[in-house]
Amino acid sequence: MGEAVSEVMQDHLSRAGKVIAVHLNYPSRAAQRGRTPSVPSYFLKTGTSLSLSGGTVERPQGCELLGYEGEVALIIGKSARRVAPEDAWQHVEFVTASNDLGVYDLRYADKGSNLRSKGGDGYTPVGPGLIAAADVDPRGLRVRTWVNGELKQDDTTATLLFPFGQLVADLSQLLTLEPGDIILTGTPAGASVAIPGDVVEVEVDSPAHGLTSGRLTTTVVEGQTALASFGAQPRVDETQRAEAWGTPAPEAEPTLTPELKTKLMQVATATLSSQLRKRGMNNVSIDGLTSTRPEKRVVGLARTLRYVPNREDLFKTHGGGYNAQKRVIDSLNDGDILVMEARGDKTCGTVGDIMALRAQVNGAAAVITDGGVRDITAVAELDMPTYFANPHPAVLGRKHIPWDIDATIACGGATVQPGDIIVADADGVLVIPPAMADELADASIEQELQETFIAEKVAEGEKLEELYPMNADWKSRFSQWAETR
Repeated sequence: MGEAVSEVMQDHLSRAGKVIAVHLNYPSRAAQRGRTPSVPSYFLKTGTSLSLSGGTVERPQGCELLGYEGEVALIIGKSARRVAPEDAWQHVEFVTASNDLGVYDLRYADKGSNLRSKGGDGYTPVGPGLIAAADVDPRGLRVRTWVNGELKQDDTTATLLFPFGQLVADLSQLLTLEPGDIILTGTPAGASVAIPGDVVEVEVDSPAHGLTSGRLTTTVVEGQTALASFGAQPRVDETQRAEAWGTPAPEAEPTLTPELKTKLMQVATATLSSQLRKRGMNNVSIDGLTSTRPEKRVVGLARTLRYVPNREDLFKTHGGGYNAQKRVIDSLNDGDILVMEARGDKTCGTVGDIMALRAQVNGAAAVITDGGVRDITAVAELDMPTYFANPHPAVLGRKHIPWDIDATIACGGATVQPGDIIVADADGVLVIPPAMADELADASIEQELQETFIAEKVAEGEKLEELYPMNADWKSRFSQWAETR
């Protein structure tokens, strides 16, 4: 039976004209990498990288980081050229397991092609069995990876960034997918490094249908031949090690420390605005918005989402499913502020009650949009403030397509970049460049202290002349007053 399965698989591998792999497709992996693409991207693997279950793969001599990545492989059964996403699945004949192996030591030499690092002989084992694509739901597959019997990867295709139909349709726009072509559809979190002697197993199954590819088994061995000196030599650093092993990259120093946030929470946007103006920053207010919670003051880091004008063909590929709007809201962290560019178009909603609730559950400090909001009564009942141009009952598909995540955007007349500090209160919304935030906070606290002193003196009957702003005499009196505070 095993020999018969191998013969069938070998026949399919021999017909593979192209082996195409997707870079990032699982939210868990995107979170691990720290970036979420808005559209899929790809690389090619060589035909000689294909191999059967039960074989071995060499870690090249002198190399340290042979990475494994369990994936769902699609085998094309019918030619596809410029197909639509909703029609694409019928061009897939089989689904099976694959292992997208690669040597991180040589990534630097590939200039992004992955040819040397992932194109080696035997670096794409596939199989051992085939699952008929027509018999399964492409959103209902599971992929698991074991190393020496220990489960390392376990995820499903239910929440892919780019569903299989979108991948096939997207690729078919510029090239013809032919029978036998193989598409590797991305790996979930948990991919890591295998060393000589390790046995890596990958299985794809459809739990709802009781169908499985069986376990794809590959044993890692040490290469016996050194890489020739006339080519690129192995080279690794701590960043490559972190990515290969799947450990988080070292975190950058936070731009919004607890101390800085406390300072900014003390001062009004009116004060911050005057200090920004003193520093030549006149175009940093997001204008024309109303808050559902004007009594609240919020401070947080900007995450961004850009909507583009609706175009029906593009809405089919980017508007439905797990689109950019859902992905960014799902990825919000405690204290984030989602800022959305809707081009100031108020004629449909850009967020509604469910989306706003999800943002609040994730810990978002606020949602800001220069477009409309649906379900305004429910959104206004949330504790989290939403800043918006106006209520509107229409869904985003009337005017907008969610497009870019964490890109530089324009909202309410201001440019906003991911990581900018947002401060908002009843007076309005300000965008603060992180580099000047500490100095700005200290100066604003000092200004408000001076204004408290001035207000006291005005209440006592002092005239504004020479007091507001203070001349040298009043400044001296202020200094004495401040020492007692």
